[in-house]
This record gives sequence, C-alpha cells and structure tokens, in this order.
Amino acid sequence: MTAGQPLTLLREVFGYPAFRGDQAEIIAHVGGGGDALVLMPTGGGKSLCYQIPALLRPGCAIVVSPLIALMQDQVDALTQLGVKAACLNSTLDWRDAQAVEQAMFSNGLDLVYIAPERLLLDRTLALLDALHEAGKLALFAIDEAHCVSQWGHDFRPEYLQLSTLHERYPQVPRIALTATADQATRNEMLARLGLGEARVFISSFDRPNIRYTVVEKDNARKQLLTFLAGRRGQAGIVYCLSRKKVEETAAWLNTQGYPALPYHAGLPAEERAANQRRFLREEGLIMCATIAFGMGIDKPDVRFVVHLDLPKSIEAYYQETGRAGRDGEPADAWMAYGMQDVALQHARIAESGADEQQKILEAQRLTALLAYCEAPRCRRQVLLDYFGEQHAPCGNCDLCAEPPELWDGTQAAQKALSAIFRTGMRFGVTHLTAILCGKTSDKIRQWQHDRLPTFGVGQELDEHAWKSVFRQLAAAGLVHVDMTEHGALQLTEAAREVLKGQRRVELRRPAKRKSTTTRSTTLRGAAASDLTPADAALFQLLREWRAATAREQGVPAYVILHDKTLRELAEVRPVSHGLLASITGMGSAKIEHYGEELLRLIREAG
Repeated sequence: MTAGQPLTLLREVFGYPAFRGDQAEIIAHVGGGGDALVLMPTGGGKSLCYQIPALLRPGCAIVVSPLIALMQDQVDALTQLGVKAACLNSTLDWRDAQAVEQAMFSNGLDLVYIAPERLLLDRTLALLDALHEAGKLALFAIDEAHCVSQWGHDFRPEYLQLSTLHERYPQVPRIALTATADQATRNEMLARLGLGEARVFISSFDRPNIRYTVVEKDNARKQLLTFLAGRRGQAGIVYCLSRKKVEETAAWLNTQGYPALPYHAGLPAEERAANQRRFLREEGLIMCATIAFGMGIDKPDVRFVVHLDLPKSIEAYYQETGRAGRDGEPADAWMAYGMQDVALQHARIAESGADEQQKILEAQRLTALLAYCEAPRCRRQVLLDYFGEQHAPCGNCDLCAEPPELWDGTQAAQKALSAIFRTGMRFGVTHLTAILCGKTSDKIRQWQHDRLPTFGVGQELDEHAWKSVFRQLAAAGLVHVDMTEHGALQLTEAAREVLKGQRRVELRRPAKRKSTTTRSTTLRGAAASDLTPADAALFQLLREWRAATAREQGVPAYVILHDKTLRELAEVRPVSHGLLASITGMGSAKIEHYGEELLRLIREAG
C-alpha cells in the first residue's frame, strides 16, 4: 500500500476531495494490518474507515452488522460506486447464498455484510477458515460495536462471541466501530472483543449542524405541532417510550397532515420491515418509534429527531439524536420531558434484572441526562463534557439562543425538601406543589396536609415554577423519584446539607420561549433553504430525477446521490464530465452512470 492509494480511492471511487479527522490515520493503520477501535459520531464517515482498507488489502472483507434489514441498502450504495459487495443473511435462498460464497473465493467480492448469528454458524466459520488458508480474508469490521455491552441500550448477545475472530484468525486485522460510548462501555468493548492491543481512535463527538432544544412537557401534542410547523415535507423520527404511544402518535400525526408510520418490536416482522423500507425510500415521512428503530439507519436527510419521552441515558439520547442531519445540513433534536418521565425511567432501572452495581451505573447515567435537561448553560457543552470533551458555547441550542436567568433557589429548595419530608416521602410533584401553593383538595384534607407548617409557604412561586424547582432538585441528585410509591419524591442523603443551610442551591428560571419554528426550513428541506430561486428550481428538478431513478432501480433515493451533492450541482452547474468530478459525492462510477443525464438536466435548466 503506497501513501497515495487511499486518497486516490477516496476521490475516484467515493467522490470526496479529502479525508476528515482521523480517517486517513485509521485507514493507514488498519490497511497495514493493525487492529482498531473507532469512536466517531454518526455522519462522521465511519464506514470509509473499513471500506477503503477492504479495497486496499487482498481478499474479501467481512463486515459484521446486526442490521439485516439495512444490509441490502448498504450493498446497493456500494454497488452504485462500483465496489463489489454482497450480503450473506437469512433473506437469501440457498442458491443466492451459495453464489455469494463462491464469489468470495473467486475474488469477485470486496466486502460481504453478515449478521453475527450467521457468522457464528459452524458452516460460516468453516467457510472463513478456507478463505483464511487461501489468503483471502482481508479484514473484519465489527459495526455497532457497542452492542457488546451487556447493559447498553442496544445489547446483542451474539456480539459476546465475536472474540472468536481474534482467537481463530489472529493475523487478520479487526476494526470495531461505534458512534458513541462512555468510558465504561469503551472498556467493555476492548475486553469482550479481545481488542486489548488495538489502537483507540476517538473523534470529536460534536455534531455542529444539530440544534438541541429541550422543553418542559405541558401539552406534548400541541407542543409537537408547534415544532413541526414549517417542517412539512421533511423526514423525521419521533421517539416514544411505549408501543401504544407510538401507534397513537403515528395515527394522530396522519390526521394532522403529517404522513407518519409506526415502528416497534411488537409489530409483525413484515409490517416492521415494510415501514422501515418506506421510511428509507420515500421522502417526507415521519417514523414514530420506540428505541427498536434507528441503529445504523443510513438515511442522510433526516431533518429532525423528536423525543416525546425521556430516553434511557445520555448515551441513548446522543445516539438517537445523531440520526438527524447525517448529510451535514441543519437539523433539529427536540425533546419534551417532565417528572413522570423521570419516574418511569427510575422504575425501569429498579425492575430490571441487573445487579446492584449495574443499577447504580444506570441511575448515574439517568442523572447525567437530567442534568443535561435542566442545564443552565449551553447544551452542547454539557453533552460533550459527558464524553470528556471541552467545547465553547455553541450558539446553536435553545439555551445559547435564550440564556435562562439564574437565581438563588436555596430557600425555595429548603421549602420543597421540607414538604417532601413532612409528608413522609410518599407523594408526587402535583400533590407537593399544591401544598406549597396553599391549594386544598379532598386528598390534602384527607391527609390533613393543610395543617402542615409547609402548607402555603411557597405562594411566591406559581405551580409551573414549583414543578421546575422539583425537576431541578431531581437533576441535582437531591431528590429521588420512586415508582414503587407511584412517583413519590424522596430525599437523598445530599438533601441534608441543603436543609441545614450548609449548601447553596442555584436554580434556573426558564426563559419565555419563542416559537420553536424560528429556524424552520422550507418545504423542500434544509438543503434548498439558501439557494437562489433559479438554483432552487434546478435543485428540485434534480430531486425529481433522483426519485424517478431510485424507483426504477428499487433503491433509496440517497443511494443514487445525496441532497448535498444535488445542492452543489445546482449551485456550481458543471458543464463537462471533468467538472462533474469536482462535485462532492461524484465518483467515477456515478459519473459513468449518471453524468450524461445530469449534464443534460443542467443544460436544459439554463
């Protein structure tokens, strides 16, 4: 492998002018036979880190992926680039599978995508043994490597057996890749995959094109409609905690004029696969989903990710929001959350089969997410700080746009904590807020809570403000939400210092939010938002051509060309094959397949 080979492949095959970040170093390391663990954000170009070494090294590369439903799309995308790729999974009949196996031996394939279950079959391992003996195993790429973490949000038990690859083929380089992992998960990946000697590459976790917004959950559907205003025609994902809520939200969005599909593990496999296929191949659809949907979704033009319920952890939140804006164009991560969400997540941890140490770790991860939600400073700073990365205020989140007012909330915190203590730590936010505001009800009279010293002592704040105080106390670790007691708030050991006046509590007063549509984009999506009228018309014409071409070939539109490439074509308007090669994403195979047609459309547009 010469120094210039990777760059030549990048330009001629993939159509990109230069490597980004650590890509060149990773490719040189793996291409030279070294093992690597790569942590790189979604949209950061992870796949190139194994695809280019696969083309540089003799033989066939094996890509282990848990995503059978997406393998064919990944293969289609590579085939469009002129790369010889195939998948080997349960969707193939025995004849097709046999043809793939034979092509692996006859140098007819550069990459083969395979599910971990299939890889670990005796038949497959025997096939790999034979390939290895013939010197035709280029490398192993283990995609979505965080699936090896037993207590992670995407655990796949088959991943635990992938250390077999190192034991069986010690001379074949391995590259494990993931978009997110905290230190505990990194250590787990290195240990369980036998990557003790591997080089670890950690890229910046920052996704600067994503705008982060968190709102207090009030009327979630009304808030969602406000957010979606101006985003009609854009692709997005709406995450919900329960399957029932997924289906209800999808049905409701359709009645509001937003085409939406449901996706959760309880749907029949055929319906689930059909909905996923539609989301990937059609434009402007919203997928309402549980966390069963999303890992490895390679749709570059997802313009927003919404959380109508609190995710499990800050890693899960980062991973799920990372599915927006993979094309580098502006995108939104919008979340509505409330104390009930906190209670449900605490209940999930308490009722899990995890050991006590793991439950403590899960609770710490949830607390980190609450701290993010209630942060008084730039959300990107808080998010990246969790992954050990420093960042200046980003100017592209709700708190940078409208910094909250901070106030000394020590006395308010003492009143709130006292109300929890004097009611026996058996009641939730609504009841405690009513006590502090001096509002009577049958329940308050029944428990004689209108006779407590804390009854009515908090009338300087309204109910909305008190609920914010309780959320911030939970985020600060002063209060624990116990679902075994129906969401009752309980004091933690740390609350003692506050009650004794030994600790000051600073709280944020939520700013009055302006409409969440301030940065909404045009009907045709972010990629066209700042084009001239003439260029926007050509961009739309190119999109229509792409949609027709994709339908004809039975592949997702982005497999043909990304929005980013169409935008550049509309702006630059190249007039020759040579100039087409200067457009991002226009490799030699794409120019050969589509060059004449694109040049004709550009000429006709004038």
